[in-house]
Amino acid sequence: MPAIGQTAIDVHAYQPRSRANGPGTRFVLWFQGCSLGCPGCFNPDTHPAGPRRRLAVAELIALFAGQGDTIEGITLSGGEPLEQPDAMLALVSEVRAHTNLSIVVFSGYTIDEIRAMPSGGEILQRIDVLIDGRYQAARRIGRGLRGSSNQHIHLLTGRYSMSEVEATPEAEIRIDPQGRVTLTGVAPLRLKR
Repeated sequence: MPAIGQTAIDVHAYQPRSRANGPGTRFVLWFQGCSLGCPGCFNPDTHPAGPRRRLAVAELIALFAGQGDTIEGITLSGGEPLEQPDAMLALVSEVRAHTNLSIVVFSGYTIDEIRAMPSGGEILQRIDVLIDGRYQAARRIGRGLRGSSNQHIHLLTGRYSMSEVEATPEAEIRIDPQGRVTLTGVAPLRLKR
């Protein structure tokens, strides 16, 4: 694993507080880059690889810590977090080492595909909940943190029950002080322009 001070993540965006991306109030980080290209994906802007914005793992840990006790955990989504495996491992390792925050991860890869990746097993050991599987528009359900019925929720620690995870709201609309609107969750609305 690279030294933490040298590790950075290609970030699409982040939301300091969300209730529609896992149990409780969470800091959500969307990774930039995804080669899976699932038809009908809600976040196609996250697919192109390359830095939209690079943030060092140390910067992200400081952002999480800056939320104090107003968040219960972090949610990593995308894009595809597992396509930046070294950065992903560094981030989840630092979260585990320096915080009590829970970790929820959305991945288009299945748990078996992740286990087969060079750092996959180490990453899985550090997260609490994994929602896995490629989004399939024909099987859309948009509830219980699953976008489509083929996706699975894996409780990798005892931190949450299935009912707590499935009770997550399907969507939320956030408006920041500058008037920017963020739609998030597994069944977010689409605004007409």
